[in-house]
Amino acid sequence: MAKYLIVGPSWVGDMVMAQSLFITLKERDKEAIIDVIGPNWSSPILARMPEVRNAITLPTGHGEWGISTRRQLGKSLRSEHYDHAIVMPRSWKSALVPFFAKAKHRVGFTGEQRYFLLNERRKLDKNILNQTVKRFTSLGLPSEEAYPPKTLPYPALQVDPNNQKALFNTYQLPDRPAIALMAGAEFGPSKQWPIAYFHELAEKAIQAGYQIWVLGGPKDAEDGANITKGLGEYAFNLCGKTKLVDAIDLLAAAEKAVSNDSGLMHVAASVGTEVHGIYGSTSELFTPPLTDNKTIHNLHLECSPCFKRTCPLGHTNCQNQLTPDMIARSVLT
Repeated sequence: MAKYLIVGPSWVGDMVMAQSLFITLKERDKEAIIDVIGPNWSSPILARMPEVRNAITLPTGHGEWGISTRRQLGKSLRSEHYDHAIVMPRSWKSALVPFFAKAKHRVGFTGEQRYFLLNERRKLDKNILNQTVKRFTSLGLPSEEAYPPKTLPYPALQVDPNNQKALFNTYQLPDRPAIALMAGAEFGPSKQWPIAYFHELAEKAIQAGYQIWVLGGPKDAEDGANITKGLGEYAFNLCGKTKLVDAIDLLAAAEKAVSNDSGLMHVAASVGTEVHGIYGSTSELFTPPLTDNKTIHNLHLECSPCFKRTCPLGHTNCQNQLTPDMIARSVLT
């Protein structure tokens, strides 16, 4: 039985995709113990992964060094006697906790001069490990099996039917098939399908017999209001009203989900919902929704993917030319 300390990623979608690594470790050793270090928001997601024993909160903000905090946390974990540590991020600071915890074997990709913090440093070959999930999963395999991993198990977050029922009661959601819309784009506007297009799609969906749930955080509340504006009793703006763990259960209850390339898209994929992923400035080749039940919408313009936060050409045609009719034909058939 091996005991693992894993330093997880800092973004919602990446943490969901990290479950592929956790599942891989359990498939290789059913008795493996897996503890995961992550930001505070990630604990509810990790609690829905049966492979994870403990979610350990790192009490520093995204981008903070917090060296003394990391040292203190690492020292507090020494009594666990971890056999292995897997450091998923490539930053120097992310390798500190396993080092101070004295985990015996500490592996991660080469980056930021981490020579004494990691005792196995692997080269990141971006041509072979050409997807985020491949990079994550490879770190849990012996190096001779890691380039690339032969199998990539899909994430599968657990659903809480009691919480699901409570959410239906709280928000008075009707007995009608639901389409979830996720319009948020934390990365930047180049990843966001126009809000007016989401509104038009929502209108068409309601006419076709669906109810609409707009999901997102507090920052997305205004966009959610604009999407649902004037659409009546079957349009619900739930942005900022529900917690991240609630989104897991609502997405599991939705028949379909239409999303920008975002964290909630990966949540939807992990609970088996039919996913329609909208890509423009990013690529489905690098971060696809990890499910067979998906449709990718991408115009594959000459200028995309650019991976920029805002369109360097100023037109964002990769999003603007993907019309509501084009998406509706696929989603509503």
